[in-house]
Amino acid sequence: MLEIAGKRSKNEIIAESTDGLWSESWREILKTAVRDVAELCRRLALPAGIASTVSAAGVDFPLLVPAPYLSRIRPGDPNDPLLLQILPRLDELEPRSGFSLDPVGDLAAQREPGMLCKYQRRALLVLTGACAVHCRYCFRRHFPYSDAPRGLDAWEGALDELQRSTTIDEVILSGGDPWMWVDDQFTEFVRRLNRLDHLRRLRVHTRLPIMIPQRVTASLLATLTNTRLTPFVVVHINHPREIDDDVSRALRLLVDAGIVVLNQAVLLRGVNDAVDPLEELCLRLVQLRVLPYYLHQLDRVQGSAHFEVPRETGQRIVAELLARLPGYAVPRYVVELPGAVSKIPLPLQVEFPE
Repeated sequence: MLEIAGKRSKNEIIAESTDGLWSESWREILKTAVRDVAELCRRLALPAGIASTVSAAGVDFPLLVPAPYLSRIRPGDPNDPLLLQILPRLDELEPRSGFSLDPVGDLAAQREPGMLCKYQRRALLVLTGACAVHCRYCFRRHFPYSDAPRGLDAWEGALDELQRSTTIDEVILSGGDPWMWVDDQFTEFVRRLNRLDHLRRLRVHTRLPIMIPQRVTASLLATLTNTRLTPFVVVHINHPREIDDDVSRALRLLVDAGIVVLNQAVLLRGVNDAVDPLEELCLRLVQLRVLPYYLHQLDRVQGSAHFEVPRETGQRIVAELLARLPGYAVPRYVVELPGAVSKIPLPLQVEFPE
């Protein structure tokens, strides 16, 4: 007769799965992130002239790229799709009609400082303006982060408003990147949310498992799995080459812990505006048990116009993805507009057989 071993706690299982996984701390890796365009060009064997021509574009929104992501960029290729996402360009300085500082209406949706309520039953909290990378198309690159709460105690006003807003059952933690908070701080914040009885779900929007996979620690996993709130993690991957072995490992840790992981991508000119890279991305995601969630039409933030892809192109691409992939592997093609009650699905250009 078999003896059944004592039941291990969830924390013990998580600690065992992450023991010895990462040889470096995510915070130490972040400290060595590249912040100088000349240094970036040197490391990637790019023409030195690039630094002098794009330096002005990095004044208000400076370069920031950590070493794990940098290692995936092809040296010597100024058109590498990963490089294009993080390299400042002079195009960012050209004002463009139809592009604004607040393209999705964040400021009009603020109910409390840092607390945005755009959609029914959900509240989004901008926990921080800090990120592990500065994506050049970021729709919050002009957001007034200095006006948002800083530190746990500064969030009491928003938490009080959440306590009163009993129709809200889902909280979305965003930024910046909410996982720039250290584990103890993040854990305490989740505990405070956990006390609000009407909340049911906790969603985290983050790019850190892609930029610095070492951010997925045992402590972070324990926080997400020990709350009564159902956790969702939405990551942001635009190109299949952003997924290396370490990123795959970080995503598997989240999924193996029982956390629903979704991906949202942005359609970007020169990066993923073709069927093949998006098909490969979707297949790699579902193999890792990460569901493709959204493919966003570019949010029209000032400084990003050179990334915009015509909607008709996006519609054709997604229609072709539907022809190539199972339905669960195809993201919804959407656009976000100020004042809309939801993301707006864009119709596809499909040719019906006669």
